[in-house]
Amino acid sequence: LAGNGAGGVEGAQTKASAEDLDGRDAALAIARAGLDKKALNVEIIDVQGKVDYTDFVVVMSGSSDRQVVSLAKHIETEMSRRRLKCSSVEGLPNGSWVLMDFSSVVVHIFHKDTRGYYDLESLWFEASRIEFDELGEPTG
Repeated sequence: LAGNGAGGVEGAQTKASAEDLDGRDAALAIARAGLDKKALNVEIIDVQGKVDYTDFVVVMSGSSDRQVVSLAKHIETEMSRRRLKCSSVEGLPNGSWVLMDFSSVVVHIFHKDTRGYYDLESLWFEASRIEFDELGEPTG
């Protein structure tokens, strides 16, 4: 997985292209990528106007450390195909909690046993959720 990457001309092109994918669409694409790899309890939280570092938070779980790492790698690959660069990744390689920063979307991938301990969703209990079906398609 990429960490803090160099910008340069290529980075500028990637950033410009990533702007074509708005935060909501990026969050849905990330949820779909997680669901492709059997992520559990995927939630998309709209935090626009509530925090200043991102617009959406995607939270999901894996049933093992290996699945958590696999989810993170798959999400990064899929978003890279959409020209959405992950600016930093924290928590690898151990796999109990991985944090991925896509600027307008921050992703938290937890081991299912770790997620309840941190209970991040309760931080934004008043924030709206983006509803989607089992394929990651919006329903509302």
